[in-house]
Amino acid sequence: MNTKTISNSSSLTCTKLTLLTVLAVLIQITGLSIFIMGFFPVKPTLSGISGLESFYPPGSDPTDLSQNVSTLPPDKLKSFYQELSGVPPVFDRLVLMVIDGLPAEFVLGRDGMHPRKEFVEAMPYTQSLLAKGLAIGYHAKAAPPTVTMPRLKAMVSGAIGGFLDVAFNFNTQAFLDDNLIVQFFRFGWKMVMLGDETWLKLFPTMFTRCDGVSSFFVKDTIQVDYNVSRHLADELKSTDWDLLILHYLGLDHVGHNGGRNSNLMTPKLMEMDEVIKMIHSSTIQTQEVKQRGTLLLVVSDHGMTESGNHGGSSYEETDSLALFISPGTFNYTSETNNKAFQVDIAVTLALLFGVPIPKNNVGTLMAEVFTSLTDEQQLRILELNSWQLLRLLQAQFPELECGRFSCEPGSVGHDDAEMFCCLYLDAAALFESWKSKSSSRSVGGDDYRSIVLAYQNFLRSASKWLSGRATDKPTGLLACGIAAMLLSCSILVGLIFVYGRDSPLGGIQHLSHKENMKKGHLDEIFILAVIFILILSMGSSSMVEEEQYIWHFMTASLYLILLRKTLQSSTPGRLLHAQNVNSKQKRSCSRIYSIVAVLTSGRILRGWHQGGVNWAHLPDISKFLEQAGSAPIKSLQLISILLVISISLTAILWPFWKSRFVMLFTVIFLFPGWLVLQDILNYQDSIFASASSDAIATTMAQNIYALLSIFTVGTLFAIPWFMPLKNSKTSRLCCFSIDISPQIQSEPLLWGFRDSIYVIGWCCVFSWCLLQLLLQQPINSMPVLLLLVQILASIWYFSDGDPHTRQWVEVAALYYVGMAGHFGLGNTNTLATIDVAGAFIGVSSHSTFISGILMFIITYASPMLALLSMLIYVSAKDMSAFVDTQNEMNFGHLLKMCVGYPCLVPLGLNSIFLVAYTIVLLLMRNHLFVWSVFSPKYLYVCATTACIYIGTLFVALATTYTCMAFATRRMWKGFCWKG
Repeated sequence: MNTKTISNSSSLTCTKLTLLTVLAVLIQITGLSIFIMGFFPVKPTLSGISGLESFYPPGSDPTDLSQNVSTLPPDKLKSFYQELSGVPPVFDRLVLMVIDGLPAEFVLGRDGMHPRKEFVEAMPYTQSLLAKGLAIGYHAKAAPPTVTMPRLKAMVSGAIGGFLDVAFNFNTQAFLDDNLIVQFFRFGWKMVMLGDETWLKLFPTMFTRCDGVSSFFVKDTIQVDYNVSRHLADELKSTDWDLLILHYLGLDHVGHNGGRNSNLMTPKLMEMDEVIKMIHSSTIQTQEVKQRGTLLLVVSDHGMTESGNHGGSSYEETDSLALFISPGTFNYTSETNNKAFQVDIAVTLALLFGVPIPKNNVGTLMAEVFTSLTDEQQLRILELNSWQLLRLLQAQFPELECGRFSCEPGSVGHDDAEMFCCLYLDAAALFESWKSKSSSRSVGGDDYRSIVLAYQNFLRSASKWLSGRATDKPTGLLACGIAAMLLSCSILVGLIFVYGRDSPLGGIQHLSHKENMKKGHLDEIFILAVIFILILSMGSSSMVEEEQYIWHFMTASLYLILLRKTLQSSTPGRLLHAQNVNSKQKRSCSRIYSIVAVLTSGRILRGWHQGGVNWAHLPDISKFLEQAGSAPIKSLQLISILLVISISLTAILWPFWKSRFVMLFTVIFLFPGWLVLQDILNYQDSIFASASSDAIATTMAQNIYALLSIFTVGTLFAIPWFMPLKNSKTSRLCCFSIDISPQIQSEPLLWGFRDSIYVIGWCCVFSWCLLQLLLQQPINSMPVLLLLVQILASIWYFSDGDPHTRQWVEVAALYYVGMAGHFGLGNTNTLATIDVAGAFIGVSSHSTFISGILMFIITYASPMLALLSMLIYVSAKDMSAFVDTQNEMNFGHLLKMCVGYPCLVPLGLNSIFLVAYTIVLLLMRNHLFVWSVFSPKYLYVCATTACIYIGTLFVALATTYTCMAFATRRMWKGFCWKG
């Protein structure tokens, strides 16, 4: 069938295909946006600031008093509230020391066991405070996502923020909800902040003095803490502040650079111990000046995984510290296994200092800190905490009126509202009865313990329910979003079917359409089975956490099926005798070697990072190399970059060794490759680097970014206009063993188009690999090389135009290789594996936008590499179908056939996974792990969708531009062009 016939009989023209694809993508983006707005709304909060009502039971109306109180100056407001509270402040001043990323087990141990010996020896003063009863430590469990900004909000407001706060962590805005900082400010407190500038963004006008540092330059582990400590001696001598906030970032940066077991971890802990000693010694000296003294509260915003990252919900990431250190002793036998929640810090501090509890607090007080109070005062603070949570419950249950329930003592209601009322009324009745027996009650007696137990039952139940309650989701909005994504998915899948019917490359080569429809093939069935298996696995939290095993196994199985087909279509016995091997048998042998290369590389990739989420402690290649030291890793880095440069330049130059123009473009790319090599040799892993060498490394990285961008864009725009027009007598694209048809041999423009796409594709792949070798962790340099080998071997295998393999299967196989490689680089479905450190390479001043782009580039290195390689794949296919019997080219049809499957198949596969997981997420909205497992996975699904959009758009635009350039060149040269 010639080109005219194909073009005329086709029901799907290039214009129709483009418009329908763009329409489907726009519908999908719209549906996805609608669903995200409905499923991840900002959590509803009570407006306003807590005030006079905090000291009255719910239902009371102190409106008249509130109007008078609002005009009081700060000192009189403070006295008035403390009088209403009935509990005197325990301390006068507060030093809040935040050690970013410090796991509580470094100080308190784990599961009742002591901390590791090196950690105990690194913090002798802190351990002595615990032993003497001068400090009370808590494992304060943080809620996911475990990143700094939402965790700071939780500590000062007692509220659990929305899940999408993880996105806002990189672009912090002023915090407007009720919180302790605002309450202290209303009391006239003078506040000083030194450290992480996140505090200044959250509370931009609250601090009398401040010195903020950026939290995102994770390579800096020294200066970032020195900028805090340099002011400490002067601030401790000063008496003009009431709250001193110190936020140290160095320990978190040590973790990001070297993990929990970094050589810098112990020195950093020793440095923090010296700071704690300095502050505590100062509070003891000023005890005589300040009647109640200064509380030192050492907290951490989150923990860290073994690799030093955070963001997820594992124990290691949520195990944050709350260490209360007093200038005197607590009337409490110190333990190291106390457990609390991070949100409990806000209510505890509010009651310690006599300020109203923030309105949206869901925490409960840490009772061990209040042992110096009398029995009545301790019951009073339990009552104040209960009133505040009851108000929050009334906001969730608008008709909640405890007076209408008849609760028997010790009974539990039938529904949530009745249960909370009964628990509260039980505790309140016991307290009132106890107060009426002022003459007969004993200190710490059974009655007192019964009241405490009753209040704690209510507080724990209410706090747990409020913390875990899913936000109301608008059903109509979610339905509209899913409907739009289903429509988009239907359009894309339908386009694939229609395109396959029209495309000369879509069906099995050299077989009639009827034979194509009748004949079933194992590889096609397996591709569809993989889709089905992945969709089924999405409903299991464990399979979501360990998704990498599915991709590795399914990708390897697919290539084993292809290997079986290749062996069946050849005669292995004859391949052993070189004298009898014809060209076809040589290609069969080459195809077998290609699959073996894919399988071997894939197996090494699987073993490189094979732990996932739940099995991260298991040994793998990366852990073995890290234990062996930096020398083997550095050697692998050098080997990887040299092989990447050699393979890429050889692949580009081999077909064009006679073309000076192509050779010039290729040699230009040696310069950024040399710069990346210099960066690896001189600046990577230089933790103790000076400021000058740091600046040089940043400048070099910036130069590499600029050169790769300029050279890649320049290649894309220049190659189609200056590529020499060749034929088979002068040169051939010999990197792939394919037969050259007579039609292509007589059509030099088609040769030029094909060569241009080939060079552009390789230049993009080469630039992307160099960029990854610069940005990825050093341990991931070899996986980058293995990914390149897998993709190159796959394209070599598919370039033969196997008559038994459909083109959509080939594109799907490349897509699967890209997804398996994504996990092979150490990525998982938890936010903790996102490489934050690499996102600031070459960044001289903090930019959320630039760092976000770099983080995306690092995370989606493998899928984007697979998509960029589609250009090489397109150039390797037989294009004889686009030249008719009169040797006339149809560029419109050529464009449609070149970008059809390489764009439609990734978009179609991703749309199926996106719709399926969106439905799964909706079904799991009340699941225990909805925020810790399913929601992070959905963020990855959305980011993968963006990656597919960007990759396919680039492939489509590059091919379209090249096609337009050659169409123009044809007109210039007087060829007859039919469009």
